[in-house]
Formats: sequence, structure tokens, C-alpha cells
Amino acid sequence: MVLGAPGLGVLNPAAARLEVWGDPIAHSRSPQLHAAAYEVLGLDWSYGRRRVDEQSFGAELAGLDDTWRGLSLTMPLKGVARAAAAGLDRRAQLTGAVNTLLLDPDGPRGFNTDVGGIVRSLADDGLTAVPRARIIGAGATATSALVALGELGAAAVEVVARRPEAVEPLTALGGRIGVQVTAASFTASTFQEVPLTIATLPGDAPVGDAAADALAQSGGLLLDVVYGHWPTALSAAWDRAGAPARSGLGMLLHQALLQVRIFRHGDADTALDAEDRVLEAMRQALEGPAAA
Repeated sequence: MVLGAPGLGVLNPAAARLEVWGDPIAHSRSPQLHAAAYEVLGLDWSYGRRRVDEQSFGAELAGLDDTWRGLSLTMPLKGVARAAAAGLDRRAQLTGAVNTLLLDPDGPRGFNTDVGGIVRSLADDGLTAVPRARIIGAGATATSALVALGELGAAAVEVVARRPEAVEPLTALGGRIGVQVTAASFTASTFQEVPLTIATLPGDAPVGDAAADALAQSGGLLLDVVYGHWPTALSAAWDRAGAPARSGLGMLLHQALLQVRIFRHGDADTALDAEDRVLEAMRQALEGPAAA
């Protein structure tokens, strides 16, 4: 079932507990971001973190009572969260990945705010339309990157992956959203020039200097979704090439803002009261040290 945008009246108004779940989770900046937002909004909501893996997810979810409002999900839980959702927004349906659960009494409602986080973070750099682009990596986050590029108008996307068969699901997804996806190897000596590259590899993923430099020479702006390992091998190559590179902090910021909208209003499209002040408070929270 694809979600519309119902109101939030079905939720227990006393539901005020939220958490981010994942494994690992100690590095998460989400508690800082959400706490800053709720302070501006005058909401007495708590937001913590919990280490949860795929095997324990079902039992942990079943153990939540009606004081819980919602969950943020990070790796490796986006697939099991999608399976647990009673309804999905369009982005979650397309990607098969849920990073937000709104705990409706009729069943959890699943959302993907990573797509919007990518779109909004690129807008901060003035990129609101992209005719073609490159994605590095073909894992779960690559699906969100591809849908985001489709929303930005990309007609063609090259996916660089170690295994060509890993690109096949992205090729199929591209067919559904009107984006031509082609596969490329890290061993290529040159790449077609693009204005934007989105890297979706883990921060500690090894990338040889020759491949990284070839990608940087033709890659335009780099958005590397990593924020816990910086600089990465790819961002270092972009630096050597004198090209701009951005970490995933902007994506993290904007996807969290969309989560706050969902927890407050029940959908990602309804703006918050004083949203400019909320976003600025969240941005300042990111500039401080990571919470222990």
C-alpha cells in the first residue's frame, strides 16, 4: 500500500519517545539533530539511540508500547523495516528501503527520507537539475541515489561497481523511473564527464588511487554519503583534482528534517512551523562535537 498524507490524529498524543536504531549506532548524529529540532518546536519528546541488528529487529519493534512515536533506521535495518511497514510512501516503495517508521496504531508507516535528503543537500550547492550523473557503488544507498537523480531530471546514470551483476537491480529501477542506467568498472581508464557523482561506498571501502583519480577527473561535484570517515579515498582524489567534494552531513541534515516533519505532521511534505529556525538549529548541532 502506498501512503497518502493523512493527518496525525490517529497517534496517541502522549506518544513522545523516538530512537534511531542500527548496528553499529554509536556514531549516529541523529540524537543531536532531533533534539535541536524539538527544542525549537517546543516539543517534550525524547530521542535516543539503540543498537539493533536484523535478527533482533522484530522482537525490539514488537516490544514498543504506545508511548513510542517513531523510529529512524540506519544500516542494516532499512530492508527489514520496509518488510515491517503496513504502508509505504512512494520513495520507500521505489527503493525498497525504509529509514523512518511512524508508529501508527494500525501498523507502522514506512518512509524513505534519504532520497529527499540527497535532493535537498544538492540544492544547497545550487544543483536543482542534473541531466546525467554517476553513482559509485551499487548497494542499498545507491537505490536512493538513483531515485534522487531521477527526481532531479537525470536521463542517464552510470553506476561504477566491482561486480556488473550488482548493477542489474538499479538498471531495472531505472527503467521504472525513466532513467537509463549503464554499468562501468573501477578498472576503466577513463569515464564520461558528468556534472555530479554520488558515492555510496562505506567510508573505509578501499579504492585504488588510479581509479579514484580517473573518477575525479571527470566527476564534477562529489557527494560522498559518508560522514563518519572523512576524508575518504574518493574525496582525497577530488581534492587532488581541485574539484569540489561534500560529505554526507548535508544529506544527514536534510533527511533528518524530513523525519521531523513526519513525526510532527505524519508526512514529509508539510513544512514545520518556523522551519528555517529549526533547520538552522539542526545545522548548528552538526557543527558541534559528536555526542558520546
